[in-house]
Amino acid sequence: MFTGIVEELGEVVSFTETVLAVRGPLVTSDARHGDSIAVNGVCLTVVDNADGVFTADVMGESLRRSSLGVLEQGSPVNLERAATVGSRLGGHLVQGHVDGVATIIAREPADEWEVLRFSLPPELARYVVEKGSITVDGVSLTVMAVTADEFSVGLIPTTLKLTVLGAKAVGDPVNLEVDVIAKYVEKMLGDRHVG
Repeated sequence: MFTGIVEELGEVVSFTETVLAVRGPLVTSDARHGDSIAVNGVCLTVVDNADGVFTADVMGESLRRSSLGVLEQGSPVNLERAATVGSRLGGHLVQGHVDGVATIIAREPADEWEVLRFSLPPELARYVVEKGSITVDGVSLTVMAVTADEFSVGLIPTTLKLTVLGAKAVGDPVNLEVDVIAKYVEKMLGDRHVG
């Protein structure tokens, strides 16, 4: 479980077909084999950790359901260690299980912040509500507005500076994780039988 509060901007050291190596001195400072680290919102398991670099196996399912496949040596990535019991929940409950990939369709700068608009995959639209939580590339954000096929969020200067969202361009893919509570509510209501 994660909170969507990015701890560190890491850097991809290498990425073969199945093994991702990422430099992240902060998140590796106490990482052990088997620990979970979210990379752009994808929960990965630490296989090895040495000299500020951790490696993780990446299976085909993760590549199919996320934007990890576009990463290459030198790519910046959002990193977050798994939350521990007693951690502050600064964002919202995030599983690190990507629900889909969206595309940045617009960046609208303002004085101190920026509004980003994203495409919204049709199968996820029912889970995204105005003022609700959504995770974009591992960042816990509040939905400002939503339509049937897009949504927008506002990014404060800290988020622009300390996450990959500050440098992403129109057309770039991003990982989405919708609020898991919405999915559970839908399932519970769908399982109800009348009569």
